[in-house]
Amino acid sequence: MFFDFNSHPKLPMALFDQAKELYASLEIDVEEALSVLGSTPISLHCWQGDDVGGFEGTSGTLGGGLAVTGNYPGKARTVAELRQDLEQVLSLLPGRHRLNLHAIYGEFGRKAVERDAITAEHFRGWIDWCKERGMGMDFNPSCFSHAKAADGFTLSHPDAGIREFWIEHCRRSRAIGAAAGRELGGACVTNVWIPDGMKDRPADRLGYRRRLEASLDAIFSERLEPAHHIDAVECKLFGIGSESYVVGSHEFYFGYAVKNQTALCLDAGHFHPTESIADKISSVLMYVPELLLHVSRGVRWDSDHVVVLDDATRAIMQELVRCGGLSRTHIGLDFFDASINRIAAWAIGTRAAQKALLMALLEPSKRLKEAEREGDYTTRLVLFEQALALPWQAVWEEFCRREEVPGETGLLQAVKDYEAGVLAKRD
Repeated sequence: MFFDFNSHPKLPMALFDQAKELYASLEIDVEEALSVLGSTPISLHCWQGDDVGGFEGTSGTLGGGLAVTGNYPGKARTVAELRQDLEQVLSLLPGRHRLNLHAIYGEFGRKAVERDAITAEHFRGWIDWCKERGMGMDFNPSCFSHAKAADGFTLSHPDAGIREFWIEHCRRSRAIGAAAGRELGGACVTNVWIPDGMKDRPADRLGYRRRLEASLDAIFSERLEPAHHIDAVECKLFGIGSESYVVGSHEFYFGYAVKNQTALCLDAGHFHPTESIADKISSVLMYVPELLLHVSRGVRWDSDHVVVLDDATRAIMQELVRCGGLSRTHIGLDFFDASINRIAAWAIGTRAAQKALLMALLEPSKRLKEAEREGDYTTRLVLFEQALALPWQAVWEEFCRREEVPGETGLLQAVKDYEAGVLAKRD
C-alpha cells in the first residue's frame, strides 16, 4: 500500500522506520540501497515527448520499422516545449538523471541541414541545458525516417553511396557525443541502431552483414577519448517491415562488440516476446567492457510500450545487482506512447525502472548466495518470495520525500495539473 506524505505525514515515517529495522534484521542496509539508487541515473529518451518526430523541419513521416500509436493532446512542437516537458518530468523523478538525444533533435533554425553535415553546434543548446542542470547526455544517430532509408537499408545498403552517407552521419554523431561528454564532464554513450532488414526471406544474409561490418569498422575507425565517449551497438530480432530478417541480429552485434570491445545495447523489447534480457546480462558482461540497457516493454510484436513494474523489469534490475554489473551498465529508456499523457508515460516508466532497482537492492543477497552455495534451495526460494513481501514501498516513499518529488498518490495530480496548465493550451 502507498501513502500520501501530505495527508499522512507521520504514518509513512513510522512505516519507514519499521521497514528499515526489518531490513536490518536480514542484514540489508536500507541507507546504502538508497545511496546506490540515488546515484544511478536513468537516461531519459527525448523522443517520448514528441512521438519520434524531431526538429529537422521536414514533413517526412516516421519510418524504418518505427510506429507511434495515438494522438494525445499536448505534443511538444518545438525544442523549447520539449525542454519544458522534460523539466516537468524531472520534477516528478527522485534521483539524478541523464538526457538521451537523437540526432534529429538538433536546433537547425530555418536552414535544412543534411544528416551527414550535423555538428556539435546544432546541439549547443542541449549541451548547455544539460550543463545548467548538472546532467549527463547520451546520443544516437538517426538512421530512419529519411529518403536514403526508405527501402529499409542504411549501413548495409548495396549502394556504396548510400552507405557512405550513413557512415558519415554516424561519424558525426560520435563527434557530437564526444563533444557533449567532454563539456559535461563524463562519458556520453553514442548508440548505433539501424532498421536494416527485410519483410520476406533474404537470399543473401551474409552479404548484408559483411557490408554492415565494414560500415561499422569505418565509423569506429577514429579512436575517441573513453573518458568522454563510449560506443554502443544495438541488436534487434525483427521489426515492422523486417519481420523475416534483421541484418543486425543479437549474434551479429554480440560478436562485433566482443571482437571490437564496444559496449553492447540490449533492448528489452527486441527479442522473442517470452525471452528476457535478464539472463543475457551476466554473459554479456563477461566479454564486453560495458553494457547499455534500453528498458522497454514488449507486447507481442511491438517493442516500445511504457515500462511498468512487471516481472521482466524486476528481473533485469535483479540481475544487474546480483552479478555486480551496475558499475559497468548504462540504463536508458526506450518507449514512445502517444495514446496517453506523454509526461505521465515518461514519469511512470522511469519510476518503474527505479522501483525495480530499489527492490533488487533490498534483496537479502548475502543470505540468498549463502543458501545457494550450501545447496539449500528451499531457503533460497523462501527468501526470494519473502523479498517480494517486504515493505519496499515505505522505502520508496521515503526516497521520494527526501528528493522532494511526489509520492505515488501525488503523481497523477501533478501530471493533471501540468496538462491543464500547459499541455491543453498547445492545441
